[in-house]
This record gives sequence, structure tokens and C-alpha cells, in this order.
Amino acid sequence: MSSTRRTAVVTGVFFLVAAFPAMAALALYQPVLGDPDFVLGTGSDGGVRVGAFLEILVALSVAGTAITLYPVLRSRHHGFALGYVCGRLLEATLIVVGIISLLAILTLRQEPAGSDDGLLAVARSLVAVHDWTFLFGPNVALGVNTTLLAWLMLRSGLVPRWIPVLGLVSGPLIFASATAVLAGLYEQVSVAGTLTALPVFAWEMSLAAYLLVKGFRPVGHPVSPDRPREMIAG
Repeated sequence: MSSTRRTAVVTGVFFLVAAFPAMAALALYQPVLGDPDFVLGTGSDGGVRVGAFLEILVALSVAGTAITLYPVLRSRHHGFALGYVCGRLLEATLIVVGIISLLAILTLRQEPAGSDDGLLAVARSLVAVHDWTFLFGPNVALGVNTTLLAWLMLRSGLVPRWIPVLGLVSGPLIFASATAVLAGLYEQVSVAGTLTALPVFAWEMSLAAYLLVKGFRPVGHPVSPDRPREMIAG
């Protein structure tokens, strides 16, 4: 397997890992996100811990998609390729901040300090931090990063044209949805929020599947007058 083919496979795996554990983590977080009195309880918190572990994998995979793609994309547009790396690292950082906010509630639960009212206030604040990172990471930052990567993929021709076109539609759509949530038009976890997230999920899964099965298409680097077209072998 060539190094470029291996890069395509690793990138495809990263996109898959960045998507599916995130959905499982959100379900596992429901005890702490949905119960205001969770911090005062004595039940099991194992699900929240597993969810945090899964989201750590998500954060690593989010960063991994950009790091593995950078050597391939920088020949097309170095600045935008570097911008994609920075954007994905920011997205991963926001995810990690959200994880820490929920784990802090587990600490308060096990080692309470202060009155019940004080604990409830702090716990609700930490849940609010998670909710905002969930908006600005997997929605705002994701929308910008999706649009940027889709544009790079369209310019490079590394995958069939319909895949980046889907990204160029879904990226602005998820960003617009985040703006609507920020404006208070609807909740992020809602029918409208889910519907606007489906296209970006389809974009990521289409890209992942193509990279895993086919790899990068044999499309050349930008042509310069003093250099013949080089091939990116698939």
C-alpha cells in the first residue's frame, strides 16, 4: 500500500470515528444533561464516563482528519490547508472543553462542597458551558471547516465532484443552523437542528467511504510553467 493510499484510509477512518462515537456520547450524557439534580444523586455515573472517553476519541479523530490531509492538500493551497488544520484543532479543543465541564460535575458529585443550592448552580453552569461548546464546536466550527475542506477537495479533484459539492451545501447549512440556534429560533437538539445536520453527516460519510474504498483520485498538483504535472498516486 502506497503512502498516499494509506493516508486516504487513515483519513477515512478518522472521519468515521469522529461521527459515530459522538452520537453515542450524546446519548450517554443524558443523565447529566437532562437531570438538573444529577449532581446531588448517588446513582451510577459510568455512562457519563464512557461518553467522555468516546468524545476524547472524537476530538482526536477531528484533529486527525486535518493532520493527515494537510500533506496532500498543501500543494493545492497551502494557506487554506493550514487554515483547515487550525480550524479542526479549534473544533477539537471546544469538544475537550465540553468534556471537562461534564467531568467536573462528576467531581462535585463525589466530593460535594457547599450547600445543595450552590452545587446545583455550579452544575447547571457547567452544563451550560458544555451546551455552548457543543454549539460552537460541532456546528459553528464544523460548518466553517466543512466548507473549507469541500472547497479544497473541489479544487484538487481528489474525489468525485459531487462529494465536495455536498460539502459546500452542508457546511453553510450547519453554520446557518448554528446561527439560528444562537438567535433563539430553535434548540440545537431538535427536529430542525437534526435535519440541518443530516447533510453534513452525509458529506462526511460519503467522503470517508470513498477514501476507504477508492483512495485519492490520480489528479495532479497545480501546474506551473517550469514544472510538469505530478501525479498523486491512488
